[in-house]
Amino acid sequence: MKKKIKTAVVGTGHLGRHHARIYSELKNSQLVGVCDTNPKAGKKVATGAGCDYYSDFKDLIGIAEAVSVATPTETHFEVASGLLANGIHVLVEKPITNSPRNASELIRIAEKNSCILQVGHIERFNSAVRKAAEYINDPRFIEVNRISKFPQRSLDIGVVLDLMIHDIDIILSFVDSPVKKIESVGAPVFSGKEDIANCRLLFENGCVANITASRISYKSERKFRVFEKDRYISLDYEKQDFVVYKKKRKEIKSPKDVERIKPSFKKKEPLKEELESFLQSIQTKTPPTVSGTHGLSALRLALKITEKI
Repeated sequence: MKKKIKTAVVGTGHLGRHHARIYSELKNSQLVGVCDTNPKAGKKVATGAGCDYYSDFKDLIGIAEAVSVATPTETHFEVASGLLANGIHVLVEKPITNSPRNASELIRIAEKNSCILQVGHIERFNSAVRKAAEYINDPRFIEVNRISKFPQRSLDIGVVLDLMIHDIDIILSFVDSPVKKIESVGAPVFSGKEDIANCRLLFENGCVANITASRISYKSERKFRVFEKDRYISLDYEKQDFVVYKKKRKEIKSPKDVERIKPSFKKKEPLKEELESFLQSIQTKTPPTVSGTHGLSALRLALKITEKI
């Protein structure tokens, strides 16, 4: 048995409190504290998770070995860089920072101090995405719809950096080719940033991705569809489910000529999988599944999409 890693969470909002809950449950984690500038919110989460409360993230230096940063995007660089500079491993929620320059600097600081820097692109740990990856070889067209209710959080960024960036990261993990052309539209509706957006990406290898993200709906939908030669994969992020439709023979004359494959797999909590992976990278000293470089690539593309809007 390897010794438990002393963990902590900075930011106890919507995501942070779940990070604290899971860290308190994981066998290889010892949750030593949570930090929030709001004492009422922070103390409530600390009490529930059975750990200490801190008002300043700097107080975690010398106490924690690994920290989740779940604060507003504009503070990611300040908090994460301060921790990494002191030899603390960091999982920073997406987007990695608010600028590529700051993201590159975070990567540099992490490397200098031999720290793991992981970015919270949680869909990489979705059980359906992981299993579907076994069936995705050469995407030619990708269609994504991510529709959510209006949030009470993340309003410091638009829907591209808030929601679409999840799918941008997934697409970049499946399509091994540079982006050749970007077309995007969007509009602010309930906030000062774009609340709905659509983007069409053309990759140099010919693949096209059409992505729609909205945070002004009364329903929730997260669908990802991939079209390849002779096959079509339909994935539901929310239900952690997917189906593969595949040609049985060269010429299709009826629906009977199409095979429907519904793979079986165990559904797991994505955030728990993400945090376990983070701690495993620390223990084994291996690169994280979603590195700072992956986070930087997704951020750069998301900002280009936003600029087009």
